[in-house]
Amino acid sequence: MESNLKVFKSDRFDVEDAASLSLFLYPDSLFIFAKDKNQSNIGIHEYINFNWASLEQLLTSDHLLRTDLPAKIYMHQPEFSLVPGVLFQPGQEATYLAFASEQQANTSYFNTPLDSNNLQVLSSISGKLKKTLEARFSDLTFHHGSVCFLSYLFKERFNLIGQEILVSIFGNQIYAAAFSNQELAVFNIFSIDSKEDILKYALVLINQLKFDRNHVRISIFGATNESGITEDWGKEYFHNFRLLTPHANQNFTHGFKNLKSVNLFETNWQYD
Repeated sequence: MESNLKVFKSDRFDVEDAASLSLFLYPDSLFIFAKDKNQSNIGIHEYINFNWASLEQLLTSDHLLRTDLPAKIYMHQPEFSLVPGVLFQPGQEATYLAFASEQQANTSYFNTPLDSNNLQVLSSISGKLKKTLEARFSDLTFHHGSVCFLSYLFKERFNLIGQEILVSIFGNQIYAAAFSNQELAVFNIFSIDSKEDILKYALVLINQLKFDRNHVRISIFGATNESGITEDWGKEYFHNFRLLTPHANQNFTHGFKNLKSVNLFETNWQYD
C-alpha cells in the first residue's frame, strides 16, 4: 500500500494543522485532502491501484486518517441516481436506485442537493464500509463523487450555449453531461477503453437529443498528453471542440510541487 502513495503538501505542512478531511474514492485510486481551519488545502495523499476493501487497513496506517476529524466522503461509483427535487421522498431511496442497480441488504443511502434543491444526487454505501468509516470518524458526510462535476456545471450553466456536451475523464471512466438550452438533459457515467469511446458517447448523446453536430459544443475536462486527446484531434470530428480546466474554488497553501501532474478535477473544484 505505502509504495503506491504519492504525497503533495505545503512547504510548512504540519498534520496538527489539519481541521478536516475530504476523501475521494475512485474505482482504482484514493485521494485524501487535508484542510486547515480556513479550508485551505495543506496536504494531499494519492493512492494508486487502490482497492476499496483495503480502506480499513489504511485508516490505521495513513497519518492523515489517524485523527478523528470531520470528514467528507465522495464515492465515484456507477450506482447513483438523479432525482428531481420536487419528486424526491426520503425513505424511497431503494426504489430510486433500483433503476440503476440491484439493491443489496444492509445498505445505507445518502443524497446531496444541487441546483438550489432542484436536483438530488442519490447513492449508497454498504453497511460494512459505513461502519468502518464511522469507527474512525465521528463527524461524517457522504456524497456521490459526481456532485463536484455537477456543481461546477450548474455554476457555469449561464456560460453554456444552447447545445452542450461536457465530459470529465477519470482513469478509464467518464462523466458525460448534456445541457439543452442551459438545462441538464442527460448525465451518466461510462467506462472507456480508448479516446474513441468518448467520440462514441458524444455521438450517442447528439443523436438522443437531436443536437446539430455542426453546432453542438464538446468540452473535455481531464485530458492528458498520454491520452492523445487534443483540440486538433477533437476538431477532426466536431467543429466546436475544446479542452478545459475548471475554474478554481480550492485554495492551497504555499508549495505543492508537481500538483498539476495529478490532473484531478477536485484539485480545482470541489462540492463544499
